[in-house]
Amino acid sequence: MTDTTETAAAPASPILTVNNIEVIYDHVILVLKGVSLSVPAGGITALLGANGAGKTTTLKAISNLLLAERGEVTKGTIVFDGEQVQALSPNQLVRRGCIQVMEGRHCFGHLTVEDNLLSGAFTRRDGKAAVRADLELVYEYFPRLKVRRTSQAGYTSGGEQQMVAIGRALMSRPKMILLDEPSMGLAPQLVEEIFGIVKKLNEEQGVSFLLAEQNAGVALRYAKYGYILESGRVVLDGEAQALRQNEDVKEFYLGVGGEGRKSFRDVKHYKRRKRWLA
Repeated sequence: MTDTTETAAAPASPILTVNNIEVIYDHVILVLKGVSLSVPAGGITALLGANGAGKTTTLKAISNLLLAERGEVTKGTIVFDGEQVQALSPNQLVRRGCIQVMEGRHCFGHLTVEDNLLSGAFTRRDGKAAVRADLELVYEYFPRLKVRRTSQAGYTSGGEQQMVAIGRALMSRPKMILLDEPSMGLAPQLVEEIFGIVKKLNEEQGVSFLLAEQNAGVALRYAKYGYILESGRVVLDGEAQALRQNEDVKEFYLGVGGEGRKSFRDVKHYKRRKRWLA
């Protein structure tokens, strides 16, 4: 006899788990201090904080890009898709499906928009037809890029370059994209357009996203869960909707609230995370 009792859907297992990591630059400068977070498969998670809080360093620790800046993960573990990845090269991590879109977009300015997009498929070995099909898919999500496909990327607008950077990441067929400050330098209308496309990619293609953002207002509208960094530590986390309603978050990151507080440490009911002491 079949059991027809309805049960609640099980929560998605994490595609990324960062457990208690520390990052040191130049062997002496401690930048991240016991950061822990997770991103569910098929989810959008926001990593929030002011400039210098450690958001970009966290993403670079995950994507193994610290070595070029004389940084290293000295403690903790990073697990992506069931495998510890601290020892992998950035190229190996991209092949496993995790890719970072850098802050500031970093397009190849002398190449055309289309050549920039095709460069994102350099790790693939599934043939030109599959790559061309994915290129057309990128153009469906970013129709403006199809119009500008023969233009040099360096002569396109900031919004178009951000689209190129995300489209280039999609060409690698990622399971997860680490997106660093996608709203930086863009007009509000373009920010909404970019985040709307991120949401569509998440819902339609199943790509997981970890968004590092200073613009907490827009990030928390599109993310399901959020973490707030301050001085290299996670000081608060929770469901995005709950964070949007949190009085301290509204005051410090959404520009709504009282005066006279300089940081979360001044809030008497602030619950500080202690996982880095575990």
